[in-house]
Amino acid sequence: MSSIVLGLESTAHTFGVGVCSLDGDILFNLSHTYTTREGGIHPREAAQHHEEYAPSLIHDAFKYIEENRHKLVAVAFSQGPGLGPCLRIGGVAARAISLKFGVPIIGVNHSVAHIEIARKFSITKDPITLFVSGGNTAIVDYASKRYVVLGETLDISVGNLLDVLARDLGFGFPGTPKVLELADTASRYLNVPYSVKGQDMSFSGLLTAARRLLKVGVDPADLSYSVVETAFSMLAEATERVLVLTGKQEVTLTGGVARARRLAQMLEAVCKEHESHFTVVPSNLAGDNGAMIAYVGSMLYRSERYLRIEESAVFPRWRIEDVEIPWRKRLD
Repeated sequence: MSSIVLGLESTAHTFGVGVCSLDGDILFNLSHTYTTREGGIHPREAAQHHEEYAPSLIHDAFKYIEENRHKLVAVAFSQGPGLGPCLRIGGVAARAISLKFGVPIIGVNHSVAHIEIARKFSITKDPITLFVSGGNTAIVDYASKRYVVLGETLDISVGNLLDVLARDLGFGFPGTPKVLELADTASRYLNVPYSVKGQDMSFSGLLTAARRLLKVGVDPADLSYSVVETAFSMLAEATERVLVLTGKQEVTLTGGVARARRLAQMLEAVCKEHESHFTVVPSNLAGDNGAMIAYVGSMLYRSERYLRIEESAVFPRWRIEDVEIPWRKRLD
């Protein structure tokens, strides 16, 4: 019998349920994602999706726990950042499980979970992490028991850029994979804005230019390629600056956009030039998932970082710098 932590993920389009042992082994990971045929993500509709699918996913997790005779010792949930209506579905479910089974409830920062699951499976020691998703674009380092953002988007995330472009091209949500596929069929590069400011990036001007080009009838494949190549080059340049600034020797890529092969190629080239090691989170754990919440929950459980029910409100704008990381020691 293993003592396990149940993890619930509900920050945006995905409701996920994961199970992790206190030794850090991922034992169960199941999810369902809200999609649309056209248009982007609607927070209330995504929350309704979570409300619909959460019971069956949680039921399957408990069936697994019972069949394997595991002992539930805590329930963890994504407390933020994310979309308020979606976060609240996971919070309500976690409180119900905590009260029903008499186990502690643990709040997990979604961004920390993406970073830690990448660290675990890429077997890195102290990397610079590029975290790219639909709602996040940040270059993160670790210092003094906290993660510190050393570079980030000044407006929209790179995932949001690609999803909005996909919507303008007539694709539904999530649209980033479709834009990446289309980009592979392009024949030429179009002139679009490139905006890196120190270690920060700006993607809104790139989106505005792309929309203008689309209106004058450019080839959608060429436009997709130009936007993807430019945005990923910006990310690679900013990450390289942070790598040089910190003197670190490892770079890890995580988040939903980490599945983009071209971005990984660019970062690998940067690391090769600086004799640094590059790793990327496994594809099945790149997007939002319950396993990463359970994993961080297990480390918080061992550190005795529990919440009272009245402390378990969600934080849609929870910054990663505000989270103490008790399981890591400062690396000199």
